[in-house]
Amino acid sequence: MQVPILSFVLWLPALGALLLLTVPRKSDELARRIALVVAVVTFLVSLTLPLRFVPESALGAGPVTMQFAETLPWLPSWGISYSLAIDGVSLWLVMLTTFLTPIVVLSTWDSVHKEVRNFQILLLLLTTAMLGVFMAQDLLLFYIFWEFTLIPMTFLIGIWGGSNRVYAARKFFLYTFAGSVLMLLAVIGLYVLHRESIAVSQPGYQGTLNFGAIVADLRSGAFVLETATERLLFGAFFLAFAIKVPLWPFHTWLPDAHVEAPTAGSVVLAGVLLKLGGYGMIRYCLTLFPEASRWAAPAIGVLAVIGIIYGAIVAFAQTDMKKLVAYSSVSHMGFIVLGIFALNSEGISGAIIQMINHGLSTGALFLIVGVLYERRHTREMAAYSGIWTVMPIYAGITLLVALSSAGLPGLNGFIGEFVIMQGAFLSPELGWPFLAFAVLGVVLAAIYLLKLYREVFMGEVNEASAGLPDLNQRELVTLVALCIPIVIIGLYPGFLFGPMQSSVAEVVNGLAPVIAGR
Repeated sequence: MQVPILSFVLWLPALGALLLLTVPRKSDELARRIALVVAVVTFLVSLTLPLRFVPESALGAGPVTMQFAETLPWLPSWGISYSLAIDGVSLWLVMLTTFLTPIVVLSTWDSVHKEVRNFQILLLLLTTAMLGVFMAQDLLLFYIFWEFTLIPMTFLIGIWGGSNRVYAARKFFLYTFAGSVLMLLAVIGLYVLHRESIAVSQPGYQGTLNFGAIVADLRSGAFVLETATERLLFGAFFLAFAIKVPLWPFHTWLPDAHVEAPTAGSVVLAGVLLKLGGYGMIRYCLTLFPEASRWAAPAIGVLAVIGIIYGAIVAFAQTDMKKLVAYSSVSHMGFIVLGIFALNSEGISGAIIQMINHGLSTGALFLIVGVLYERRHTREMAAYSGIWTVMPIYAGITLLVALSSAGLPGLNGFIGEFVIMQGAFLSPELGWPFLAFAVLGVVLAAIYLLKLYREVFMGEVNEASAGLPDLNQRELVTLVALCIPIVIIGLYPGFLFGPMQSSVAEVVNGLAPVIAGR
């Protein structure tokens, strides 16, 4: 019998959360230790996935190559099942989630001091919800995990956030919930249309929400969506994903959420939660609605480059370090959307790589900001000067991460951005004008990140910063753990590209007929 490895990885954090309920509320250290052990074990178990993943495998049925598949009937009369699987698109996003979770838990030793047990419970539940989004192969199961991510994150911001935390949590919830409602309506519509279409040739057919089955029927011609209907369904899915990315102009919830969230919450939000939107665009928008994706690609490309430039310019104008990093996320996520809607293997592969890179680099930047905030309780750049002199190890790591985020060759950020820009240039739907704006975004990223570094780390040490201690052992471990893949991916990106190529090719092959016939 096949070991249900995906279920183990998925439910271990939730089981850890249940275990934490037995811990006394005042036992902060014990709660942290249990959460850390659960997170580390989950990561170690998840290492089985890349080690056993077969890049060119033909496992599974249907046009989408899936591995480690698990299926159990759930609501069989409705065609709904507990169905999990991953492919090359979702593999590294699952690994990013399990890798960041122990780092985030470790960071809470210095940044979370009230209701520690409850914080760890919510963090572990959020991990399960995010993993479920990447693994679910049933549309209803996907939607349940997608919606469930809202609850822990809203509480993490609203209870442990800053002075304006309730407003930020409410805004985060309302924005993302509004998009999710539209997606639910689209899921129901897709189910009804598919059932009625197949019932014509198979009387008595009860319908299904299995993603692979619906895609197989679409590509075989057994299920055909009218152009207007496809575009309407695409729009509902896309809006939910665009809000989560967030794509300009749906981004306004993000700076408030980042600034008010505790450091650990910001790392999870930037590191994984935003990637749910990019993953959804690849998995659902491009695969289920290829003609609508081709039709909308130029307009979405325009929104993406506006986000790239807008996010970079607004980031440059910030005086608060956390706001600067938050707006940099708007800019960097614009690159990812641009790569996805290049609709070719280069752009989509680059977008997946850049989602991983952004999770590592921006997660590290939020931890870096948190280090100074815990020492001085201010994030204003003007309050610091000459930090390099008093915190040399911290300053060196910060320089590495900043250069990674700016796309320096030899570090991970360069790989993703270069491949995305190559995809945009080669795309029949986009082309060189989009590439030109993307290059400008890279230049602007270097400007605002070097501005941050100059103001905080260079110059003479001011009196308030003179006695600041360098990184302690726990802080050093969390940041070095993030720096290692930043360097490895920059020098040897092939190990990431390899497993995803057959899965990306499947997505591109589904788009090929509509692009050829445009």
